[in-house]
Amino acid sequence: MQTFTRRASLLLPFGLAALSACASNPAPSLTADPTGRADPEMRALLEAWASLKPRPIETLTPAEARRQPTLADAVKVRQRQLGLRTDPRPIPQVRNLEIPGADGSASPLQARVYVPQPEPARGQPLPRLPMIVYYHGGGFVIADLDTYDASARALAADTGAIVLAVHYRQGPEFRFPTAHNDAYAAYLWAVQNAAQLGGDLTRIAVVGESAGGNLAINVAMMAREARAPLPVAMGLIYPLVGTDMTTPSYTQNVRANPLNAAMLQWFANNYSAGSAAEKTDPRLNVVGNAELRGLPKAVIVTAEIDPLRSEGQMLAQKLQQAGVQVAYRDYEGVTHEFFGADPAVLSKAGDAQRFVAGELRAAFVAPAAATVAPRQPQGRRMPRS
Repeated sequence: MQTFTRRASLLLPFGLAALSACASNPAPSLTADPTGRADPEMRALLEAWASLKPRPIETLTPAEARRQPTLADAVKVRQRQLGLRTDPRPIPQVRNLEIPGADGSASPLQARVYVPQPEPARGQPLPRLPMIVYYHGGGFVIADLDTYDASARALAADTGAIVLAVHYRQGPEFRFPTAHNDAYAAYLWAVQNAAQLGGDLTRIAVVGESAGGNLAINVAMMAREARAPLPVAMGLIYPLVGTDMTTPSYTQNVRANPLNAAMLQWFANNYSAGSAAEKTDPRLNVVGNAELRGLPKAVIVTAEIDPLRSEGQMLAQKLQQAGVQVAYRDYEGVTHEFFGADPAVLSKAGDAQRFVAGELRAAFVAPAAATVAPRQPQGRRMPRS
């Protein structure tokens, strides 16, 4: 596990010739760990996933892909194999709600609130807890609040913050930049309605996994440009922040599971038109073209066996160079989607959850530190991608 702390899941690459052949010629049969680099716990989880007989997503329609077994399903298989309970991590209050989407959309966004404290007695004031607006992964095409429920519960339990997990409109029914606009609308709604949820509007962070990591950093950039209240921190978990499919981690993990190059191209085709303008759009190619100065603290997690690892590392480097406070860890021997796993099934998931939660708690204690010019970076060198 590579670690450094400095001050300073999914997927939207666009197909390049070097990898497009992989998308048109998927592996004829599913191997749980094609890379052979998963650690024993991760390998067992991948084998559980393979036992559910998932079909290659790049061969399916979006409707079919949304019904495929996920790593979250595999966690339940492993829990049963290990004699563990499969109940969700308990949170005192969990409720579903609907919030407005972007641009006056007639269809509200589905959302779920996780409150890590019991409901106060009648007549007692609501506590003012920090808040996290959480965006799930799925390549802007698949997955929902249920798929990533375990991640939201872990964040609420480990940070003591209210978590507002938000769904967003997905491709191909709703193309770029619909998900990005919905994510920002949800953040503004959270700021405006923090008090009625029991939250403190001066202590709101954004967190996202994979495609949700892209949404989280974009929300912070949009808030900065609009001079809206900035989040105090960004949790970016194996974020999709580039459009280059020739990075070292793409090459090393071209056939990895549960995320590989062919899947990435499929996600791109179903969310983006793939135009030259979109390839360079700073909302998609964050590491290449986005202005990163003035953003709040970034907490970044990457996984060794993940095509997105290099761009996550590159983002950490570029944020640090832009004067942003960065805390980064790369986890060896695990894959994309590992973060939300039960720590009793995958111990590195628990470590990553505690790492992100600890960094967010620090930002909540001193939220002003995320909006002022940071000190010069010190500590270990950034790892190579």
